[in-house]
Amino acid sequence: MRDRMNKDFPLHGQSVDLGRGSVAWRPCHIGKETHIGRDCSIGSLAHVGRNVSLGDNCRVQGGAYIADGCILADKVFIGPNATLLNDKYPPSGNPKQWQPVHVEGNAVIGGGATVNAGCCIGKNAVLGAGSTLTRDLPENEVWAGNPAIFLMMRHTYDEKQQQLKVESSYDQ
Repeated sequence: MRDRMNKDFPLHGQSVDLGRGSVAWRPCHIGKETHIGRDCSIGSLAHVGRNVSLGDNCRVQGGAYIADGCILADKVFIGPNATLLNDKYPPSGNPKQWQPVHVEGNAVIGGGATVNAGCCIGKNAVLGAGSTLTRDLPENEVWAGNPAIFLMMRHTYDEKQQQLKVESSYDQ
């Protein structure tokens, strides 16, 4: 089917060099006054609002939504279709009322997760895919669910992830 389609109709993303090793994949939105650190990647169909700050080595996957004013430290991963909100009482339309999300370094937000306005996600924390965060997530903890609750410590999560890598390498 693809071979019969008009060759001028792009069905794949095209990268845009943002400088300092960072890249965005078309189409996506990056708002005014947004700071993007070194070696970042912003996926196709992502929306990064105005006055957002992305630290170095951040990964924002396709379809993610990051509201105006949110702050992401270095090495943050935002999964596909995750949402970071800033308005506790929408639609206020009043930036003075907004409470942007803050995400500390090396944190992970799984695909399809929602982070409510004003929440802070601590260093090395993980929010599971599809979860809804309604309060601050402490550093080095893994939470999931709706509303998200504590599951385990990050070191346990990392050990489980490593074990799966080892087990899957035997299958090859």
